[in-house]
Amino acid sequence: MKRVFISIITVLGFLNIAFGQFISSVTEPDTSQPVIKDKSLPTIQLAETITAKDLKGHLSILASDEFEGRETGEAGNEMAAEYIALQFQRMGLPPVVDDGYFQDVYFNKTSWKENKLIVNGNEYKHLWDYLGFATVNDGMPDFSEDEVVFLGYGIDDEKYSDYENRDLQGKIIMINEGEPLKKDSISYITGTAETSDWSRSIWKKLETAQSKGVKMVFVISEDLKSFLNKNRRFLVSPSLRLGDGKISNRKYANHLYISSSIAKEIISKKAKKIERWRKKNRKKAKTKAIVMPVDLQGTFEKNIDLIAGHNVLGYIEGTDKKDEIVVVSAHYDHLGKRGNDVYNGADDNASGTSTVLEIAEALAKAKKQGKGPRRSVLCLLVTGEEKGLLGSEYYAENPVFPLENTMVDVNVDMVGRTDKRYGDNSNYIYVIGSDRLSADLHTINEEVNQNYTQLTLDYKYNDEKDPNRYYFRSDHYNFAKNGIPSIFFFSGVHEDYHMITDTVEKIMFPKMEKVGRHTFHLIWELANREEAITVTVDTKGE
Repeated sequence: MKRVFISIITVLGFLNIAFGQFISSVTEPDTSQPVIKDKSLPTIQLAETITAKDLKGHLSILASDEFEGRETGEAGNEMAAEYIALQFQRMGLPPVVDDGYFQDVYFNKTSWKENKLIVNGNEYKHLWDYLGFATVNDGMPDFSEDEVVFLGYGIDDEKYSDYENRDLQGKIIMINEGEPLKKDSISYITGTAETSDWSRSIWKKLETAQSKGVKMVFVISEDLKSFLNKNRRFLVSPSLRLGDGKISNRKYANHLYISSSIAKEIISKKAKKIERWRKKNRKKAKTKAIVMPVDLQGTFEKNIDLIAGHNVLGYIEGTDKKDEIVVVSAHYDHLGKRGNDVYNGADDNASGTSTVLEIAEALAKAKKQGKGPRRSVLCLLVTGEEKGLLGSEYYAENPVFPLENTMVDVNVDMVGRTDKRYGDNSNYIYVIGSDRLSADLHTINEEVNQNYTQLTLDYKYNDEKDPNRYYFRSDHYNFAKNGIPSIFFFSGVHEDYHMITDTVEKIMFPKMEKVGRHTFHLIWELANREEAITVTVDTKGE
């Protein structure tokens, strides 16, 4: 029965990868088969050192008020980094970088000092009538212009191009979200009811505009209020990004999201002309650049402060395969304080951090006993995840161990609670990314689960069409986009997500223990198996 189960999973894994359809169903373990409990096996001995009591000990400290929510660049984050490094030192793990356990990461904290937009003498209000992100508008130009070019959807595709035979160097353009659709909602680009990449993300349009020399893009937002609400914390609070804030090779055009009222003010007398274009566009996908005279004034100035943070690295050197690296990662930062309110981040992500610390300790014990893993394991606790996966991005760009030697990343983020889907049932975990780059990784995780823990493995959020896009929202992604197979364990979002109520007393420590032991068994298998897992997808990331 077990062999049939594993072989089916293997076949399904390869089929999913071959057709680009990643598994999104649920795997229920075969509970008629007993789990392996042989305490003579190192993996059983070591996994059992990961306990609810020890997890609670770490988590209660990391998520305490004393650590002030661990916000990147703030004192509480530094305290958390020091605590993690102290644990690695206590375990006897060797320092692997010049700063011991710390990989220094430099950020710039960027916010608007002045942001002003005047159209035909009317001054509009930032974060009400329009909005712009300080961190992605490098060298935002002040401007005084007398025209804006309406450029449809701002698409440049072989099947449809708004840019064809048009010189827009140095121009300000205004574009719609989405893409051209026929009256029956069929896309002119895909030829189906499913829209193309041009609709799924604005970045492709902004990258195109930059390559065409466009000075500024006004994106007409279909629901500016909703967009603002979803991104308020990135817009209201100073945002972090890597580096010193100096302009490098800009990838995306400077841009503002504008309301329909500003768009109407700019369009003004050209409204009928644009409406005629819309009708032709729906019938025949006709493109047109419409020059709109306007008195446009923009003033933009930023505050940029440099700050330092740390990734914290715990390294367990392997034996005969020590040059191959297995990474287990989690972010230790959270949202910090707002006034007197502390965002403790017990589940997000003191739970993952505590789990990685317990895994590190189990591996350190194995090493001391002369039973250490064959491959080296890097326990990577990163900062800046809440600011845009910045700490893991920095590590991927500046790896301590070569990425070409890095076999896999196992990422743990929010594993201490349940969501509405599972309620009181804590015997599950969401699995994301396991089959996206390697059929081996997916199969091994399924087999480890059947043999040792028998959790329900839910792949709901592994769906390519997952609207939450969780695959792109935690630190494993910075490994995956570099072609490194990655798996992300996650127990789902609950009512306390990113709230001051995400506190220690709500954590389900027995659940954490079981997920932690499963994660350990997986890492132990990956680090000790004879053959390295193989990449079965040619492209890097997504």
